[in-house]
Amino acid sequence: METAIKAAVAQYEALLREQYARAEKMKQASPATDFASKQKIVIGLCDGDGIGPIIMKEAKRAAALLLRDEIGCGRVELREIPGLTIERRLACGQALPPETLEAMYACDVILKGPTTTPKGGSLESANVALRRELDLYANLRPVSVPQEGIDWAFFRENTEGEYVLGSRGIELPETLAMDFKVTTVPGCRRIARAAFEYARANGKTRVAIVTKANIMKKTDGLFSALCHEVAADYPDITAEDWYIDIMCANLVNPAVRGQFEVILLPNLYGDIITDEAAQIQGGVGTAGSANIGDRYAMFEAIHGSAPRMIEQGLGAYANPESILRALEMLLRHIALPAQAGRLAAALSACTAEGQPRVTGDRDGLTCAAFGDRLLAALEGAT
Repeated sequence: METAIKAAVAQYEALLREQYARAEKMKQASPATDFASKQKIVIGLCDGDGIGPIIMKEAKRAAALLLRDEIGCGRVELREIPGLTIERRLACGQALPPETLEAMYACDVILKGPTTTPKGGSLESANVALRRELDLYANLRPVSVPQEGIDWAFFRENTEGEYVLGSRGIELPETLAMDFKVTTVPGCRRIARAAFEYARANGKTRVAIVTKANIMKKTDGLFSALCHEVAADYPDITAEDWYIDIMCANLVNPAVRGQFEVILLPNLYGDIITDEAAQIQGGVGTAGSANIGDRYAMFEAIHGSAPRMIEQGLGAYANPESILRALEMLLRHIALPAQAGRLAAALSACTAEGQPRVTGDRDGLTCAAFGDRLLAALEGAT
């Protein structure tokens, strides 16, 4: 056991030095890309696995139609990126096959289908690896239910917390296991700045800072303190502290949930609570997600690859709405609001009360049938 403890201490020292170097590197931030003036924008299309290729097919059809003029004049290129399947990742023993990552570096933004992460083992989540490699530190997930006064924008820190070292914990055989939570000063400041800038740009007056700082005093305590430090630069916006457990309760309380606007959280809490919020909106199949950095951005459905649907032969009935919402966010990010507005209006028409629904089962529309209806709406057909 003494040998195991010494090895664990050596491993921890290596992790500590690595994360210190990462924090120092973050201090040299690059300027954000100005897509409005960019002459050519390359959009990478990555299918993923499970239901990923099925829902991505409909997103590609919509993107090709919406960007027909931009593609025709050479301002936008849609570029397929293969290789992010579970089979390929297991074969090479890496979350991101080198050739796939290299192809992503050559793009400006990426639309990505869900990917499978095996339980146990050492294969890291492809999403976690992508967020780290492309430095996609801000995860934005909007949730809107207008008839219930809900208009939430979640800003989840995307590269730290429990996830950055999630597959590199320490284990003492037959005794204990420890994972690590990482919070850095530059990492907190930049996600806080992104949330408050969004609030100011969108006329929001309240930012809820969500932690468990009463228990996780070092990591969450630092996150809360630095968010309030940034908040001082935005005197027109009220910053409020909430604990994650009571915030989960508040989101399902009709008496208070309408008061929340922008919600700022560390990585793990943001992952969990945004699924709860999406369920209130209509299910995880209805919500898109943006992963934004200074140089790159990735847009995706918030749900997983649904292997059970594939096993049960229900893949054709997967709901493409979430990846289409992600496409809408992508279009806004690259400064094409008119195309994003067309997609939003078409999605609203196809999901309005009384319209045929994708239910995830044989009693609803197929994914392809929903895609056909959407394209008809985009073309202005009845």
